[in-house]
Amino acid sequence: MTQSVPVAVPRKGRPLEAVLERLAEVSDAAELADTVSSTLRYEKAVTKGEMTAEKGIYERLAAYSDPSNPSSPEFTLLRDDRDGKPRRIVFDSATVEIDGTPVTLVGREEPFRALRTHEFALGFDSADLVLEEVVELRESGISTLNDVNERINPRDTDVRVVSGLGDTVYHTLMARPETLPTGADLDRSFLETYEGELCISPRYERLVTAVLGTGALSDVEFTYPAPEQEEEAAIAETGLGVYLTVTGSTARDYGLVLGEHLFPSETMLMENQAEADEHVERVRELVVGPDLESALTV
Repeated sequence: MTQSVPVAVPRKGRPLEAVLERLAEVSDAAELADTVSSTLRYEKAVTKGEMTAEKGIYERLAAYSDPSNPSSPEFTLLRDDRDGKPRRIVFDSATVEIDGTPVTLVGREEPFRALRTHEFALGFDSADLVLEEVVELRESGISTLNDVNERINPRDTDVRVVSGLGDTVYHTLMARPETLPTGADLDRSFLETYEGELCISPRYERLVTAVLGTGALSDVEFTYPAPEQEEEAAIAETGLGVYLTVTGSTARDYGLVLGEHLFPSETMLMENQAEADEHVERVRELVVGPDLESALTV
């Protein structure tokens, strides 16, 4: 039997769903994808108190996993980050076959870091984490996934981005209309002459610096939302900020105008080049395929 290739994947959330949707497109994994996604959405609702489960958490966990069936997904328990640290059921593992090649999906809290420590040759994680950890900060910023690999110092990591999966939301400039001079566009060029405060989420300080470049931020001071305050509300108070947006409806509710999409926040396939072999390369080619427009050169 062909050797199974382990692939690190997120344990929950939008990135895991993007991975499952992609695998359903390139293999016979549609039922698996639907089972895992629907199970985790239900468990998220239970954890948030939006639904009440009839059975206890261990009973549900036992019902979800079938060790006798190798094609059945397995789940596990983790402590959630919410107040009280409730236990939450998350994805653990599953095996799928892609064009005759078995692939074992292994849940990790931080797949990118598992690749960096050479636990895996392939894995999926958010583009954001790469910018937050290994992309070099330079005077000029970056705007596309194609810029990422060029900014990774090979002495820092053997991991490279292979492709995005297309589940794109954007880090977007937002501002109150009165912050902009008459006729000015809300884009990178505006920031080059802007002096003042820029509201961002605290965890995105390095990411925003990588995206905008140190040159554009020379006269800018970062500010952050207060605890429990919505990011869009904080940006409205500051006058200018950067935050993730899909439709921008919440930003508009606070009287903000949307400017340039600065960088895509997308789930990405990554490879640790030092660990790659012919089996890994085969899986990489099968997952990406000619139809995925955001494939990169590694």
